[in-house]
Amino acid sequence: MNNNKSPGGRLAFLRKENIVAKPGFNRWKVPPASIAIHLCIGSVYAWSVFNLPLASEMGVVTPAADDWSLSSVVWIFSVAIVFLGLAAAFAGKWLEEVGPRMVGVVAAILWGGGFIIGSLGISLHQLWLIYLGYGVLGGCGLGLGYVSPVSTLLRWFPDRRGMATGMAIMGFGGGAMIAAPVKDWLLSLYSSAPVYLGTESSVNVITEGGRRFAETATGQVEVVIASLEQAAAYGGDAGVYVVGTGNTGAAATFLTLGIVYLCVMLIASFMYRVPPADWKPEGWEPEQKTNRMVTSENVQIDQALKTPQFWQMWLMLCFNVTAGIGVIGVAKTMMSEIYGTTMPMIVTAAFASTYVLMISVFNMCGRFFWASTSDYIGRKNTYHCFFVLGTLLYLSLPFLATAGAESANVIYLIGFYIATMIIFSMYGGGFATIPAYLADMFGTMHVGGIHGRLLTAWSAAGVLGPLVITSLREVSVGKAISNLASKVDPAVFAQKFGASIDQLEQLVAAKTVTVSKLMEIVPPGTPDPTSSLYNTTMYCMAALLVIAFFANLMLRPVNERHHHREQTLRSAEQQG
Repeated sequence: MNNNKSPGGRLAFLRKENIVAKPGFNRWKVPPASIAIHLCIGSVYAWSVFNLPLASEMGVVTPAADDWSLSSVVWIFSVAIVFLGLAAAFAGKWLEEVGPRMVGVVAAILWGGGFIIGSLGISLHQLWLIYLGYGVLGGCGLGLGYVSPVSTLLRWFPDRRGMATGMAIMGFGGGAMIAAPVKDWLLSLYSSAPVYLGTESSVNVITEGGRRFAETATGQVEVVIASLEQAAAYGGDAGVYVVGTGNTGAAATFLTLGIVYLCVMLIASFMYRVPPADWKPEGWEPEQKTNRMVTSENVQIDQALKTPQFWQMWLMLCFNVTAGIGVIGVAKTMMSEIYGTTMPMIVTAAFASTYVLMISVFNMCGRFFWASTSDYIGRKNTYHCFFVLGTLLYLSLPFLATAGAESANVIYLIGFYIATMIIFSMYGGGFATIPAYLADMFGTMHVGGIHGRLLTAWSAAGVLGPLVITSLREVSVGKAISNLASKVDPAVFAQKFGASIDQLEQLVAAKTVTVSKLMEIVPPGTPDPTSSLYNTTMYCMAALLVIAFFANLMLRPVNERHHHREQTLRSAEQQG
């Protein structure tokens, strides 16, 4: 009867009126579809695996002057999250009209296609193509894929709202658990080391304009100088390598993942079914609501935006996400920088990759654990746990990092590891609990659309989190380099970098001078500042959680003037 609404009529099989489950359908067939899609799009949380390869595309073993900066690469992740929220805000209302299968298919095309376009951008060394493919188109695919199962599972599981949303969103948190090792494996499979010229002492290297050059039989070529640790990742030795002759494997990895994600998400989308109108689990009857924070009324999508409750919850989600997303984006780099210099035998590249994997594990498990727990202790109390415990843990991280650097005691590394894992479990739990919190507050009728609008908070956090962490880190790095350079003998500096210390700013911009390279020539006993580069960021994140705590504390039930009336509800159901 709604065929006049279907695009061209040929896509009618994707619309919700044609995927209504028949009597006797097992509702447990729906969660695997949502988990499969979320596992694919959840790989965005393993973005930090790509940070170093993309920031070393030209130099490969170490960044070259023409390589993209770490901050510009991190922002690709931010753009994807921004468009996730924007697409979800649009798709929430569209989802209620066309159903989850249509939305899932479009998500598959955008997410898989975004990787393929990103692969082209890497091959051509055009950063804007990666932003367009992975960031804009892929981000839209993230948003559509993210909201596609939420309202559907809330309707299939009215008896366990928290568990339902935990299942719907659990896969998103676990995506990196699979993607991180797969990405590492693909990168190693497709990578190749650049041309090796010899050890630093055996090659005549000169510095011009902050860049390093070497004379070869075919003429002068730009080079980078890699340490043993940097070169070992590509099976090489410490020394001089020719810029632009190797391959990090990032382009081929993007292409492979794009094809796989496209196929898996298309198959999963066709598994979606929606329940018939007024369906409820056999033998289940809605309980009389005794909790004032759980309403039996419904609030329309646009009306929800006029309530203070929506904006309080928007702030809560935004600050909870900001406190975690900035750290997730640089997780692998952060672990290597904080403990890699003080405990190199433990914190290897493999250890850092496993750290990213465990973030995904706790992110995923936290989504199911906290969302299910909220069915028993309430959504408001669950969010209180996030903000109080999270604040204390963020405040503990600078101490654990600094103490670990001073004593190299593994107990501080373990403490840092455990603290961050709990933080990431609550980060994921916040995402999984918020749809049920919205259903409690605004009813289930329009929860998909309201949830989509609320995810614009994720977009804001996608900008705010990385902006805070990269900006504060760059300030800390700048101060650290200036401080270390002031302690170095100018003659030693000139011998090491082939230029005078007066050219420090230019050498830093060309990535010739770094904190680690300065530490090789500073006087013995000079403290390594690497472990404290993120301290200011952690204090800032703790402050955000304090603000979010008070927003949750002051949350009250929605005023009845915003509720639908019964007649309006029936009319809306007949039209829908």
